[in-house]
Amino acid sequence: MTAYLITYVSILDEDPTDLLLADGVIAAIGADAATAAEDLQEVETIDGTGLIALPGLVDLHTHLREPGREDTETVETGTRAAAMGGYTAVHAMANTTPVQDTAGVVEQVYHLGQEAGWADVFPVGAVSVGLKGEKLAELGAMAASEARVRVFSDDGMCVHDPVLMRRALEYVKSFDGCIAQHAQDPRLTEGSQMNEGVVSAELGLAGWPSVAEEAIVARDILLTEHVGSRLHICHLSTAGSVRLVRDAKARGLDVTAEATPHHILLTDETARSYDPVFKVNPPLRTQDDVDAVREGLADGTIDIVGTDHAPHAKEDKDCEWAAGAFGMIGLETALSVVQQAMVDTGKFTWQDVARTMSYTPAAIGRLDNQGLPIEVGNPANVCLYDPKATRVIEPSEQVSRSENTPYAGLELPGRVIATFLRGNATVLDGALVQR
Repeated sequence: MTAYLITYVSILDEDPTDLLLADGVIAAIGADAATAAEDLQEVETIDGTGLIALPGLVDLHTHLREPGREDTETVETGTRAAAMGGYTAVHAMANTTPVQDTAGVVEQVYHLGQEAGWADVFPVGAVSVGLKGEKLAELGAMAASEARVRVFSDDGMCVHDPVLMRRALEYVKSFDGCIAQHAQDPRLTEGSQMNEGVVSAELGLAGWPSVAEEAIVARDILLTEHVGSRLHICHLSTAGSVRLVRDAKARGLDVTAEATPHHILLTDETARSYDPVFKVNPPLRTQDDVDAVREGLADGTIDIVGTDHAPHAKEDKDCEWAAGAFGMIGLETALSVVQQAMVDTGKFTWQDVARTMSYTPAAIGRLDNQGLPIEVGNPANVCLYDPKATRVIEPSEQVSRSENTPYAGLELPGRVIATFLRGNATVLDGALVQR
């Protein structure tokens, strides 16, 4: 196994130092790294000047589409995209075909991730059978399976029935599980196409009110308080939701929340193009909402950044707005967007990036060997990132099987130079390692 000596690299916000990855772990840091490397037979040296070393990123919210929609993404292609984005672990959402609502299906996805080898894949189990919101799925069996599921979600669909939601919260307490809710009241969003506001009125598109999200967030916080369980709010997008979660945390409830890269950078003004690439669930909101979500991330109200990477076939996006599918890809651009929206604006340090994109998502998912600091003895899950680089996003150059990125033609800061999964390079010199 090749060892890697990375010279003069900054670990997060620290001064430049040397870093040695060997035998799958962080073998040495600082002056000892070069000395230790002399005793190894196969060592590749990487000039880390100007680069930042981040712990391998962990995504709590990825759609890999396999099984069922391999035309849009597979575990193989999705984890290759993850590696290009600096990720060493992703949680694969349950809305596949068949749905990930049994031990057999989650184990299938788990093994596909192991076979691909680009990033660890941790399946998210469905809350309800078939995502129908009528009957609890096999939560216990999925938790006890080889995939060891700890996060459950009907993402794409809201667990709207409060009785079912309560039962799910109660059930997962026995194995320290978490219910990740897609907060969307279906009755308030029937036929909705974009954020309800000035822009939707001007464009004549059916509005999606903020209260449709906030009503579910408020209800589920109350249920969580009553049951004493763990609740995670997926893709939080409104100022009102930020206030609700902030209040829940102030009262000591075990509630966590995520924001997506697109909800901290883009607004509903993008809909003026009528391009369905900007159509997403929940919808892009107003600038006031974007500012509130950024502040929520900055002050810790929102715990993590989750990509909600949602690949779609070309025909599902290359159409009129009303017929377009909801969702956009984001694994390969997430770190750049977070740099632009949070780091370059002074709201985040690189330590904050590690907290929201590695440490905390791994903790929510109860992962043992991901999301750990870059310290001697820890697994060598590392991302090398050049914050001074810039790149214009070209959809055809994305590694994902789909091209529905909302950043096409935009210049974004930063570039992932290398990604290491337990010391094995998956990306070097900004490109996938050929196998």
